[in-house]
Amino acid sequence: MLRSVGMELALGIDAGGTGTRAVVAESPDHAAGPWRIVGRGAAGPGNPISAGPAALLEIAAAIRQALGHRSPASVRAAALGLSGTSALDDPRTRDRFSQMWTELGLTCPMTVVGDVLTAFVAGTRSPSGAVLIAGTGAVAARIDQLAIVRVVDGLGWLLGDEGSGRWLGLRAVRAAARSFDSPFATRIAAHAGVTSCDELVRWAQALPLDAIAALAPTVCAEARHGDPDATAIVTDAVRRLLRTLDSLDSPGPVVLAGSLLTADTPIRDALLTTLRARGTEVTLAGDPAEAAAHLAARTQPAPRGASPAPTHP
Repeated sequence: MLRSVGMELALGIDAGGTGTRAVVAESPDHAAGPWRIVGRGAAGPGNPISAGPAALLEIAAAIRQALGHRSPASVRAAALGLSGTSALDDPRTRDRFSQMWTELGLTCPMTVVGDVLTAFVAGTRSPSGAVLIAGTGAVAARIDQLAIVRVVDGLGWLLGDEGSGRWLGLRAVRAAARSFDSPFATRIAAHAGVTSCDELVRWAQALPLDAIAALAPTVCAEARHGDPDATAIVTDAVRRLLRTLDSLDSPGPVVLAGSLLTADTPIRDALLTTLRARGTEVTLAGDPAEAAAHLAARTQPAPRGASPAPTHP
C-alpha cells in the first residue's frame, strides 16, 4: 500500500521495449494515509535505446492518458522505470526528456531507476532481496535497501539474455533447422511461414528478432505437451536462469518478473518448484508502473520550480 509523504499526486512510469505504462496515485487527504490509483495510461515502446526519440512520444502519451483531467502541476514526484538507464547519460537524450516534461506541464523532478528495481518493488515490500526477469530479455539483480547493487546478464540476445523469450526462439529455430523432419520443426516453420529448411535458414539470417522472440509461447506450449525438442529447450532455459540468479548469492526474497515468469509457463513452474524446495521466499511481480508510483511516493518532493531534468537516485 502506498503511503503519503505530503504529495498530491505521484506518477509512476514503466517504459519498456514493447510498451509503456503510466500510473497516477493520489492520497485522499493529501497529507497522510494510503495512496490509491486514480489513473492509468498505456502506449507503445518507451525505451530510448531500442525505440530512439519516438520513445519519448510514447511515454508522453501514456502520461497524458493516466493524468486524464488532472492538472500536471498537482504531480509532486515521479519515477520512471527504464531498462538501460545509461541512455540518459547522453546530454541530448536528457534534454529531450526535460523538454517532454516541460511540454506536459509537469513541474516536479523525475527520478529514473532501473526496471529491475521497479520489478522488485512490484513483488515484495522487503527493501532487500533479488529479482529475476525473463521476458524478451533476461536479467537478475541484487537489491539492497532499494538500491541496485549487482546485475547479472541483461547482455542482449547476441551476448546473453540466457533463458529469455528471444533465447528460446533462437534455440527453437536452431533445433528446427537441424531436424527439419520433426513435428517440432513443422510448427516452427509454420510460424516463420516457410516450407523448407533452406527457407527457414534464410528467414533466420534476416534476423527478424521480434518474430523469433514470438516463438517462446510455442516452445512453452509444446513442452507442456511433451515434445522432446521443446522440453530440452525449456529445461536448459530453467538451468540457465537459475545459474544467473544463483550467481547473485543474495539472501532475502526472490521476485520473479517478466512475461515468461509471471504467466502460466513451464519455466515459471520449474523455477517456483526449485526455489520453494530450497526454502526460498519467492513471489511474482505485479505492475511495475504501480511500483514506480510507490517509489515516487516515498520520495520527499523537491520545491516547486526545481529542474525537471531526469535524475538517478
